[in-house]
Amino acid sequence: MSEEPESVSVSVSVTTAGPEWREVTPDRLLHTGGSDRPTAEDLVLASGRDLTPRTLEWARRKLAAEGRSAIDKQLP
Repeated sequence: MSEEPESVSVSVSVTTAGPEWREVTPDRLLHTGGSDRPTAEDLVLASGRDLTPRTLEWARRKLAAEGRSAIDKQLP
């Protein structure tokens, strides 16, 4: 077990009253996904659809046919 504290990324908004703390996300949860293989769930969520058996099957077929580019096409 590491003795170092977990690093975090903080979103801060500066107002006339000073900085306003928004959210703190542990860095271990942040990733671009560039080195990971996207899952059917990733593709469904990136497309803005609800997770259902039908959309998961659609995503599995799309990933099988297009690979990683299937999810890249969904993202800006």
